[in-house]
This record gives sequence, C-alpha cells and structure tokens, in this order.
Amino acid sequence: MVSPTNFLLHAFLWLALAATAFSLSPNFYHNVCPQALPAIKRVVEAAVHKERRMGASLLRLHFHDCFVNGCDGSLLLDSTSSFETEKNARGNLNSVRGFEVVDQIKAEVDRVCRRPVVSCADILAVAARDSVVALGGPTWKVRLGRRDSTTASRTLADSVLPSASMDLPALINNFKNQGLNKRDLVALSGGHTIGLSQCVIFRNRIYNATNIDPAFAKECRATCPRTGGNTNLAPFDPTPARFDTAYFKNLVKERGLLTSDQALFSGGSTDKLVETYSKNPDAFWVDFGNSMIRMGNIKPLTGKQGQIRVNCRKVN
Repeated sequence: MVSPTNFLLHAFLWLALAATAFSLSPNFYHNVCPQALPAIKRVVEAAVHKERRMGASLLRLHFHDCFVNGCDGSLLLDSTSSFETEKNARGNLNSVRGFEVVDQIKAEVDRVCRRPVVSCADILAVAARDSVVALGGPTWKVRLGRRDSTTASRTLADSVLPSASMDLPALINNFKNQGLNKRDLVALSGGHTIGLSQCVIFRNRIYNATNIDPAFAKECRATCPRTGGNTNLAPFDPTPARFDTAYFKNLVKERGLLTSDQALFSGGSTDKLVETYSKNPDAFWVDFGNSMIRMGNIKPLTGKQGQIRVNCRKVN
C-alpha cells in the first residue's frame, strides 16, 4: 500500500511536471518548426520598412490582447452570432490596426511549417518583439506555447483596457488587476516612444490640462482643433519611428501627449522611475523587456486548452 507521504510526493511531482509541460518556453517551436520565428521576423521587418507606424500598431495589438482575459489572440476574432468582436471596444474601435499584417504572418508561418502549428496569440507576442527591434529597440526572449481562444468579449475589453484619461491611482490599479506592478506600468507605457495618437484621444488634455507645457499645447492644437479633425494624428514624442527614451524626456518637461502619459510624472510615486528612464536608456531597455515577458505571461491557454486557429480572424 502506498503511504500518504509517498502519494503526496508523487502527486506533487506530477503537478510540477504538468506545470512544466504546459508552461511557456522560448524554445517551444525549436523542434516543431524551427523556421517559424525567422518567418515572423521577415514579415514584420518588411511591414515596418513599408510603414514605420506599423511597429507601434503590432506592439499595441499584443498589449490589448493580453489585457482582455489573457494573451489568447481573442482580439483578432471577428464578430459572430455568439459574440461581438473586441475590435469594437472603446479602447480599440477605429484605433487598433495591423490585422492584415497578422494575416500575412500567419500565412507565411503556416507555409514554412507546412501546417498550422503556431498560434495567433504567439504570433502577436513575437511580432511585438520584432517590431520593437525593427525600430531600434531592445530584444528579449519571447516565451511561447500559447494557444488561441475560441471566444472574445467586447464587454470585458470595455471594462479592463486602460483609458487615456486615467490618473495615476487608476493606472496602478488597472495594471495591478493584471498582476503587473508600478515598474511594469511605467516601462510598458514607454511603448509610447513609438507611434501616433488621434486628436479625439488627446484633445481634452491640450485644451484643459494645467500640467502641460504651454508651447507644447499650442503645437498640438495646430494638429487638433477644438472641433473636427478627430482622426488627425500626433506623435507621442519627437521620434515616433525610433524606440528610444524621448517619451520619458517629454514627460519630465510636461510634454506628455495623453493624460495617462503625463500622470506618470506629475508629483506621484512613479516620478523617480520616469526620471531614471529619461537619463538611462539601458535601465529602460532591460525593464521593458522584462515587463513584456511578464505581460506575455498573463493567463495563457496552454496544453490542450483552446486551439491553434487556421485563420486568426475566426474560430476553427
């Protein structure tokens, strides 16, 4: 007869092995399809070369996917009779983009692997890293092995995606709900060192905020009138096609484009970290990579959960 101690030991070992088997790993596709990651990189580099802004768009897709029920590719699903797409959520509508590039990546990866073995969720995670690198930013080892969800939730996306109007306590709480800390908040916000924002998102700040450099507000108003021009674009920092620390240097000068950007440097608990990143690119790069890995670990589907979609826009 097996003693209770031995039984518990075996149970513990089995659970440990199961956790290992189903945990994410940078080497997940090494044996299954070693050509997968180089294929993703090729398509991302071509897309970013064609349009520099696409790098920021692909990074944002991964972020907005992970914050809604984990990194499971749910953001890529189009509406069906069962659910409404997350693309229609407040933080995504007429704003998230790059889906055609994801389709191109998926087609190329399935071609080189000769079958669908790489999940759409993993494609988003790798494309985010490759986009940052293509724009001169840091690299990190993306952990892989996520599977794709079979549903999406616009309602959840509406309630959990951080808003551009949030103050610091709201932002800290929003990230805490995802298992992310203040350092993750500041580092990941640094993703705004690339890309552009629409006038409708930053209008309120440039006309009504008091913690804004007046010359910067005036400059932004030329792009963004009080009425109309909702989709006019402005960069988050002076070098929107280069992954650098200009975003943080802007915050120190009260030149943050969004309320949620400037909230990170406004007399609160994150001021010191913003200052550090503004002066020390290496510190930002290390923390950004680590925080991307942490974000990529939010509630992944693994093992036999979910599926590997054939088409990223619809459930098999």
